[in-house]
Amino acid sequence: MKYTQLGRTGLKVSRLVLGTMNFGPQTDETHSHAIMDAALDAGINFFDTANVYGWGENKGRTEEIIGTWFAKNPAHRDKVVLATKVYGNMGADGEAWPNHDKLSALNIRRAVDASLKRLQTDHIDVYQFHHIDRATPFEEIWQAIDVLVQQGKILYAGSSNFPGYKIAQANEIAARRGGTIGLVSEQCLYNLFERRAEMEVIPAAQEYGLGVIPWSPLHGGMLGGVIKKEVAGGRRTSGRTAEALTNPAVRAQIQSYEDLLDKHGLEPGETALAWLLTRPGVTGPIVGPRTAEQLESAIRASELDLSEELLTDLNEIFPGPGPSPEAFAW
Repeated sequence: MKYTQLGRTGLKVSRLVLGTMNFGPQTDETHSHAIMDAALDAGINFFDTANVYGWGENKGRTEEIIGTWFAKNPAHRDKVVLATKVYGNMGADGEAWPNHDKLSALNIRRAVDASLKRLQTDHIDVYQFHHIDRATPFEEIWQAIDVLVQQGKILYAGSSNFPGYKIAQANEIAARRGGTIGLVSEQCLYNLFERRAEMEVIPAAQEYGLGVIPWSPLHGGMLGGVIKKEVAGGRRTSGRTAEALTNPAVRAQIQSYEDLLDKHGLEPGETALAWLLTRPGVTGPIVGPRTAEQLESAIRASELDLSEELLTDLNEIFPGPGPSPEAFAW
């Protein structure tokens, strides 16, 4: 496994990030623990979760599964760079009670203590804002983060789903205040099919020294050989992917992608992950395996070396918008 610095920090993280969103809803505790064991054995040291994972009446369940894994073998905690998120409403029984969500100082204080309890640890390495909070000023957010850093409950702060201007605003305000070093990472939707992050989010992250952590690297299965699986009679496509493929232009684009990789003898899902690892500013994509086999496939992807010819062909199929302002100005 290869490692890199997380943005401008001295923190070394693996170039694959283990996403845990499926732990609980789709993968039971025993198999989740086995996947984490296998990930650590493969050298993946960056684990990502969120307080709301588990969803609905089970929100928080994913953090609990990670916590019981740490409790089984406390040595695991020292090997893992642990990231979780705050924003979603964590009110009991699905009750949307005021101040149980978003990024007020009150909710940040409450949420971090609850996450620490579920995760069975005394600190979180990267505490991430799951979404922008339009109602809470960054002065308040950074004051809350400063306190948590001083208390030793978190080490770094990151963002998720932030537009470029909010990344800039957050870090400019952090710099004016002093104390915290500001955001050190951004999780954004980014993959071969969805490249709009290249316009402003990724340039802003690079300008301010944030590591970019793409989520949904296969775009909900779209880039995982979906048409090939349909033809072979495997898993039927459903949800947004099925809806997107009803568009003839999209289906032709995905078919061209799968045909190209078939010619090179490559697996679509592994190639999509490997492509992200070639992109400027990318720390590592989040992979969210439901099974040990899916984790093994992701690890193989991290070892792929894509040729310049293939990268050019992929760019022709999925050209992307280009950087701003040229993407929309001239």
